[in-house]
Amino acid sequence: MTDPLHTDLLELAREAARRAGALLRDGRPADLAVAATKSSPIDVVTEMDIAAEKLITDLIAERRPDDGILGEEGAATEGTSGVRWVIDPLDGTVNYLYGLPTWAVSIAAEQDGETVVGVVAAPMRGETFHAVRGRGAWATGAWDGERGLACRPAPPLDQALVSTGFNYVADVRAHQADVAQRLIPLLRDIRRGGSAAVDLCDVAAGRLDGYYERGLHPWDLAAGDLIAREAGALTGGRPGERPSGDLAVAGTPGVFEPLQRILEDFGAWHD
Repeated sequence: MTDPLHTDLLELAREAARRAGALLRDGRPADLAVAATKSSPIDVVTEMDIAAEKLITDLIAERRPDDGILGEEGAATEGTSGVRWVIDPLDGTVNYLYGLPTWAVSIAAEQDGETVVGVVAAPMRGETFHAVRGRGAWATGAWDGERGLACRPAPPLDQALVSTGFNYVADVRAHQADVAQRLIPLLRDIRRGGSAAVDLCDVAAGRLDGYYERGLHPWDLAAGDLIAREAGALTGGRPGERPSGDLAVAGTPGVFEPLQRILEDFGAWHD
């Protein structure tokens, strides 16, 4: 049964992602510079991250003033409606800073603590991914209309293409590199795209067999995790846990469990 509230949340998320994506794509200044740093000098924020988050939060506040908001660049409102928006206005900021195409706007809506809507717009790829809990995952792009998403049939792990990401804190990144060095002989190959939201959508679209990363935040995960799950992928953190800052893993059934087990054995979740 279709929930009218979820449909309304989806349409608002899609509109906000479309507007923010257009701002980021068309408004990027030639002399774009770092506006601030976060966890380390290479964990950057640009003026465009801040502008995109303001666009999104202003639109949500206008349409749904009683909702809560959690945004990467500081937006934080409790809300009274039971709905909270989890927003990454620019996932892949370093890619964006350098003019690389792999970046995205990620917007999720939670109802009573559970993610019910997710939208990830990747403007430089001309693609937008979306999902509503229980209604599958879909994408628009260079093809006509909306395309249903389904993760790939599971290959043996040694034929799996897996993506990951690296933290901006030097000692954490060094540990992640050690894990990747041990893991790569067990796989077909490893990719490093630079946007967790896009990686999760690529699992959903069958472009990757798996993905893992340590150090993510709720805004990195919320939309892409729902899209991957609605496309048939499995997601989690450490065994028996949900995705978290300790570890996030996604994969086609048959890849997810052995990948998660190996990552646990390798201590991917800690130094």
